[in-house]
Amino acid sequence: MTPVEEGRPRALLAGASRRWVRMLPWAVAFVLCVVLLPTTIVVLTADYGLNGGVASALAVAQSAPLLLAVVRPLHAWYVVFAADVAGALALLGVDFEQRLLWPFPPMELVGYVALCLALGLRERRRTLVLVWLATAGANVGLGFAAPHGSGAKELLFTILGGVALLLGGVLRERSEVQRRLVEQETISEAERGRRTLLEERARIARELHDVVAHHMSVITVQADTAEYRLATLPPDVREEFTSIAATARESLGEMRRLLGVLRNEEAHGELAPQPGLAQIGQLVEATARTGGPVDFTPCDAEVPEAVGLSAYRIVQEALANVVRHAPGAATHVSLSVSRPADDGHGREQPAGGRGGERLTVLVVNDPPPEPPAGPLEVGGTGHGLVGMRERVRLVGGTLDAGPLPDGGFRIAAQLPLTEEDLT
Repeated sequence: MTPVEEGRPRALLAGASRRWVRMLPWAVAFVLCVVLLPTTIVVLTADYGLNGGVASALAVAQSAPLLLAVVRPLHAWYVVFAADVAGALALLGVDFEQRLLWPFPPMELVGYVALCLALGLRERRRTLVLVWLATAGANVGLGFAAPHGSGAKELLFTILGGVALLLGGVLRERSEVQRRLVEQETISEAERGRRTLLEERARIARELHDVVAHHMSVITVQADTAEYRLATLPPDVREEFTSIAATARESLGEMRRLLGVLRNEEAHGELAPQPGLAQIGQLVEATARTGGPVDFTPCDAEVPEAVGLSAYRIVQEALANVVRHAPGAATHVSLSVSRPADDGHGREQPAGGRGGERLTVLVVNDPPPEPPAGPLEVGGTGHGLVGMRERVRLVGGTLDAGPLPDGGFRIAAQLPLTEEDLT
C-alpha cells in the first residue's frame, strides 16, 4: 500500500504475493472504462438530450482517468471531479425529464465510487477527509441550482463517495497494521536469535575463565615457589620466575575484571568447578531416573578441559531436549576418541603424538512412546542448537544435528583434541 517505491508510483495492490491480485486493479479499471465510456455517451445524448460532442468529451474525461487511478488516484480524482461538476453544469442547459437523476447521473456515480475506493486504498486520512468535504460541498452547492428541486436522492454522490472512501481507508490501515506486525515479528525473531547467541557466548566466556584461571593459578604458584623449591637457581633465573609470576597475576586480575562485566546477579551458582567427561555419567544417571531409559558408552580418555566442558554441555542440552520434546524415549549417549585412520576417509594418522584425534559425542533418541501433549517446562542450561553450535565452533569442531526418519533425533559432535586444532 506504499504510494511510491524508489521515487516511482506503485500500482494499487502491487505488494500482493499473488499475481492475479496485483492485476485485479488494472482489470477492474479497464472494465469500468470500457463499459462507462459508451454508456455515458448514450445516456447523456439519448436520455438527457445533451449535444453529442459535449457528451463524448464529458464521457472521456469521466471514464478514461479511471486507468490512471490504478497508479495515481489523486491525480485521476482531480480530472474526474472537475468533469463531473462540469457535466452537472452542462445538464442545466438542456431540458430533461424530472425522473432522471441530477446533478450526477448513475454512470458517473459508479465511476466516482470506484475512484473513491482507490483513493481510500492509497491516500492518507487527511486527504480522504478533504476529498469528501469537496464532494459534499460540490453536491450541496449544485443542489441550490437544481432544475426540478432537490431531494434525498441527489445526495447519493456524497453518501456513496464517503462510504467508498471510508471502506478504502479502513482496508489500507488494516493492511498497514498487518505489514508492520510482520516486520516487527521479523525484527523480534532476529533480536531473539541475536540475544540468545550473545547470552550463550557470555556463558561460554564465563566457563572458559574458570578453565583458564586454573592453569594461570598453577603457573603463578609454580613461578612464585620456584626459588624455594630450587635453591641453586641463578639470580637472573629467579628474576625471570618472579616476572612470570607477576605477569600471570596481572593476567588473572584482568580476566576477573572482564568476568565481572559478563556475570550477572543470577550467576552465583556458576562459581563451582566446571564439569567434564567424568561428570557426564552422573548427568546420564540423573536423566535416566526422571526422563526415560538412557544407554551410555563412556570414554576415559584425557581431553583438554575446554573440550571436556563442551562435551558435557552438549550432552546436557541434548538430554534436556529429549526430556522436553520426547519424554520417555529411549536415548543413546556415546563418547569415543577417533583418529584420522579410523574415520573411513583414507587419511593416515601422523606419526607420534595425538595429531588429528577427535572426541566424538553422539546423542540419539528414539521416538517418544506417546506424542507429548506439550513441551515440558524444564529449566535448561543453554539455548538448544544455538548453544551447541557455538560451543563446537569455539573448539574448532563440527556438529551434525537433525531428525531421523523414524521420528527420533540425532546429535553428533566432533571435537578436536590436539592443541593446534583448538584454535
